[in-house]
Formats: sequence, structure tokens, C-alpha cells
Amino acid sequence: MKAKSSPARGGGPNLVDLLDVEEIDTDLYRGKRGNDGFGRVFGGQVIAQALQAAQRSTDSPKAAHSLHAYFMRPGAEEHPIIYRVLRDFDGKSFATRRVIAMQKGQPILSMTCSLQVPEGGLAHQDAMPDVPMPEDLASDRDLRLAMIDKIPERFRANFMRPRMVDIRPVSPRSWFNPVKQEPKQNSWFRVVAPVDDDPALHRAILAYASDMSLLGTATLAHGVNWMTHKLQTASLDHTVWIHEPFRADEWLLYACDSPWAGHARGFNRGRIYARDGRLVASCAQEGLIRLRE
Repeated sequence: MKAKSSPARGGGPNLVDLLDVEEIDTDLYRGKRGNDGFGRVFGGQVIAQALQAAQRSTDSPKAAHSLHAYFMRPGAEEHPIIYRVLRDFDGKSFATRRVIAMQKGQPILSMTCSLQVPEGGLAHQDAMPDVPMPEDLASDRDLRLAMIDKIPERFRANFMRPRMVDIRPVSPRSWFNPVKQEPKQNSWFRVVAPVDDDPALHRAILAYASDMSLLGTATLAHGVNWMTHKLQTASLDHTVWIHEPFRADEWLLYACDSPWAGHARGFNRGRIYARDGRLVASCAQEGLIRLRE
């Protein structure tokens, strides 16, 4: 079922509309273009649209529980993205899909996705970190606004552009004077616009947001960030495991850590908790973190 959009809390862009892929033929979908203004497509958008294509090709009640994606080329905002779905397996309990994201005839992302009929079983989970609640924290937008005078004027419009996900970091890092610290960070997030009850859409939104805080975790140990002149970063691969039902328009805690970095790569892990303490998803990502000479 296609989800309907609702008015945004902050009047920002509509993520629901962005992730609504269009079926143009059997197992062939077209994703809408974002308008971040970077020229390059945000990786979380490609992951989320690929997941939507996989979900659209699978009959309910099977629900996506894991995805594994590899980035091959950067996507360009000026071109649409075509998603080709390959139905590798359809069983009674599980289904497996492969999705290739294409631009101008070249693959930019390859993803595998597994879907399962819901069932019960043995259960345990890690406890949620003890952190302040989102109402007690400043939003990412407020933090950016507080330092707008330090941003060169030609970058300010992009720096303050409306975000489709509200992020509230527990311990905000410095953009201008980064220091070496333990490679761990926690932040609350939720989509800015309430959405309907379609669980597939909420899973896609979580996949989109899971790419927003993860890569930078590995840089914390080295006192660098995206404003460091010689630092080059890019996502190489991305994995999401979905454990429990959740709503992406309610606050979720993203607890990230980086146990290793080396050879111009950084490995990052993330756990996503609902406000009631349930571990609803886990993530992992290896990214390029190269300091150019």
C-alpha cells in the first residue's frame, strides 16, 4: 500500500515522497531525485529506494529483516536511478532479492535483501545506553544555527538547508576544532513528518537514516571530520538488520561505535533503539577515510 504524506513538523522536504519508487515494468523501478544540492546522491537514499523496490516485489506477510549493500559509484542528482530486482528465492518462510541500482547504464549500488514471514522464537537483546531524552537536547539544526557566523557565506544556504530527519546528538562534536576522542557517539533521530502505518515505509526510512551518523564515528579517534581539508570519505558498504517493529516518526536512539580503522578504511557499528528500550535494528558499515598527502 502506498503511504500518504502528512504535513512536516518542521516544514521540511518530504521523505515519504522521495522514497516512493515508481514501478515502470515487472521488477523494474524508478527512484525519485533528491535535491540536496550536493550534486551527488546521498547513499542512504539509494539504500532506502532499493529496499522499497525489494519490498514491492515481495508479497506480504514477508517483511524485510536484513539488507547488505555495496556502493560502486557515486550517484548524480541530475539523473533518475533505475532499480532492477532479481527474485533469487521465494520460500514458505523466507524470500531473497537482489537489487541493482543503475544510472546512465552503469551500476552504482548492489544490494541483497532477505524477507521473512513473522514468527516467534528465543529472544534477548543488549540494553539501551543510559542517555538524556531527546526533549533535553538541542537539534542538529539549532547547533548549526548557533555557528552560522563561522560558516563562509557561500556555504551557508547548504549548511542550513532543511533536513528530512531531525537529529539530536547526545554529545555534539566540534566542526571547527575536532579533538581525538573515544570513537563512540549517540544521537536521537526521527523523520520530520508524521507518516502512515505502512511498516515497509518505516523500514525504508530507517535504512535512509542509518547512513547519516555511522561513517563519521571512525573519524572521532583521529581528531578529524568532514571539514578537514585533506580528508576524503565515502561509504563502501552498508548492512542493516531489522529486529523489531518500530515507527520512524517517533524518536529512535542511534548508538554508534568504531572498533577498528586502518588501510584508509574505517569500520563502524550501530544499534538503533526505540524509546521504550527495544533494540529494533543493528547496522554496520565500512567506509573510506583517506587523508590525502
